[in-house]
Amino acid sequence: MRSAIAAILAVVAGLALANMIGVASAEAPTTATTPVRTVSVDGVASLPIAQGANMAVARSIYREGMAAAVADGQNKAEFLASKTAATLGNVQSVTEGSGSIQCTGGEEAAYVEYDGEQPDFGSSVSRVIAPEVAGAAPVLHKPAAKRPKKKRKRKPSAKAATATTCTLSTDVTLVYAIS
Repeated sequence: MRSAIAAILAVVAGLALANMIGVASAEAPTTATTPVRTVSVDGVASLPIAQGANMAVARSIYREGMAAAVADGQNKAEFLASKTAATLGNVQSVTEGSGSIQCTGGEEAAYVEYDGEQPDFGSSVSRVIAPEVAGAAPVLHKPAAKRPKKKRKRKPSAKAATATTCTLSTDVTLVYAIS
């Protein structure tokens, strides 16, 4: 009988001890993770593109522009980190921004509509932006289907026409960890 009582007391004591250890570990301070500090920047780039560029050329120039925009964003992030006594860490996220193609030229160096194919700027509607006109909003164009153009004889002009120049612009948003 004594051994049965001793066994019961030993089990009760063991359970009480296990309960206290469990409570103590649940109440112990936990190591809280501090939130990651970040810096967010927009990288931008503009590159020349031919007026009548085909899809392969337009896509290649757009990708080259995105790479240049990433480099621009990294330079901006490094600058900001140095000005705040922080160290730039790894990229946390990259977001493709938008893109546009703007052309100027003609006799009066005015806005000229882009005639080439457009790369995928990340949306179903591409933006072709006219130069700033007082209060004017950007002109949105959907890529048009190509139709064969009629050949016409041109009359000699008294004024020499200025060459058309087109620029593809793009931007990306980068978020870097800083410490």
